Amino acid sequence: MTELELAQRLGVALAVGALVGAERHWRERGEDDGQRTAGLRTYTLVGMLGGIAGALEFALRGTGGGPGGIVVVGVFVAFAAVFSFFQYQEHRSENSYSVTSAVVGMVTFALGSLAVLGDMRLAGAAGVVLVAILAAREALHRFVEALTSAELRSAIVLLAMTFVVLPLVPTDNVGPFGGVSPARIWTLAILVAAISFAGYVAVKLLGERNGELVAGAVGGLLSSTATTVTNARRSIEAGETDRLVAGALGAGVVSYGRTALLVLVLAPALLPTVAPPLAATGLVMAAAAFWLARRDDEGHVATESANPFDLKQVLQMAILLTAIAFATRAAAAWFGDAGAIAVSAITGLADVDAPVITVAGLFGNGLSAEVASIAMIVAVTSNTVAKAGYALMLGAWRFGGMFAGASAVALTAGAAVFFAARLLA
Repeated sequence: MTELELAQRLGVALAVGALVGAERHWRERGEDDGQRTAGLRTYTLVGMLGGIAGALEFALRGTGGGPGGIVVVGVFVAFAAVFSFFQYQEHRSENSYSVTSAVVGMVTFALGSLAVLGDMRLAGAAGVVLVAILAAREALHRFVEALTSAELRSAIVLLAMTFVVLPLVPTDNVGPFGGVSPARIWTLAILVAAISFAGYVAVKLLGERNGELVAGAVGGLLSSTATTVTNARRSIEAGETDRLVAGALGAGVVSYGRTALLVLVLAPALLPTVAPPLAATGLVMAAAAFWLARRDDEGHVATESANPFDLKQVLQMAILLTAIAFATRAAAAWFGDAGAIAVSAITGLADVDAPVITVAGLFGNGLSAEVASIAMIVAVTSNTVAKAGYALMLGAWRFGGMFAGASAVALTAGAAVFFAARLLA
C-alpha cells in the first residue's frame, strides 16, 4: 500500500466518522455543550481511531510481528469499554435505556478499520447506509407501530420460504413426461407470494381511500376470482351494486397487471405479444371501474385490507402449480400444442396465475413462443369469462349484467388488439 493510498483510506475512515457524527450531533443539537457524550467531533475521531488501528495493523503485518488482528481487536475492545461506560453514565442520568449510540460508535470504528484494511468503497457505502438508518428512526418507529400481526407473520413466512425452505428443496426434475423441478415450483410460489406482498405494501404506503374500488384492488392482489364471488354475493344484500361492480372490475385490472409482471419476470420474450391485449382489456375495465366508482362517491365505509398471503395459500399454489405442470406436459405429449392450450383454458376457470406460470416454464422447453402466448391469453380470457359467469349466477341481476357487460367489452378490445397485432406482424 503506497502512502497516497493509505492517506485516501484514512480519509474515507475520517469521512465515515464525520458523516455519522453529523447525524448524531443534529439529533442532540438542543443539548448544551458538555451534555452530549458524543457528537460531530467524537464520532469523527472514532472513525479516525478505527482507521489508525487498521493502519497500525497493516504496518505490523509488514514487519511480520505478532498474530494478525491483535491491534484492531485490542483497540476495539478498549474503545468499546470506554465508550460504552460514558454512554451508560449519560443514559443513567437521563433515565434512558437506548443502546443505539454505543452500537453506532462500535460500527463507526469497525468501518474506519475496514476502510484501511479492506474495501474502502464498501466502507463508505456502509457508512451512508448506517446514517440513513439512523436518520429514518421516526419513520421506522411509525412503520413498526402501524405493522399488524398478519403483516409481520406474512413477512416472516416469505423470508422463511426463501432462505430456509428453498435451499432444502430438490432441484432435479421429478415425475413423468420429463418431470418438474420441486425447487422451481417452490420458487414460483415464492414469486407469487412476493408479488402479493409487494402490492399489498405499496397500497398501504400510498394510502387507502374508503370504497369498494380500493378494496377490490387489494383483493385482486390475492385473488380476483374470490373478490368477484364475494362482491357478487354481497350485491344481493347490500344493494350498492355500482360500487361492488367497480371493486370487482378493479380486482380484474390488478389481476391483469400481475399477469403482465409474471410474464416480464418469467418469459420476457413473450411480453410484446401478451402485453398489448392485456393492456387493452385492463384499460377498458379500469375505465368502467372508475366511472362506476365516481357515480357513487359518498357513503363509503372503511375497508380493512386483507392479509397479504398466508402459508395455506402458498401451499395450495405450490400444489396447483405442480398439478398443472404435469397436466400441461401430459396434454402436450398426447395432443400436441392444442393440449397445452386446452389445459390453460380449463385451469384458467379457477386461477390465472398458475397456468401463466406453468406455460412460462414450458416456453422454450417444448412450447413455441406462439403457442405459449396463445395459451397465456386463453388462460386470462377463460378466467375473465368464468368470473362473468360467477357474477351472473351468484349476484344480483344488475351486478351480474353490469360486470358481464364490462368484461365482454374489455375482452372484445383485447381480442381486437391481439388479432390486429398478428395481422400486422
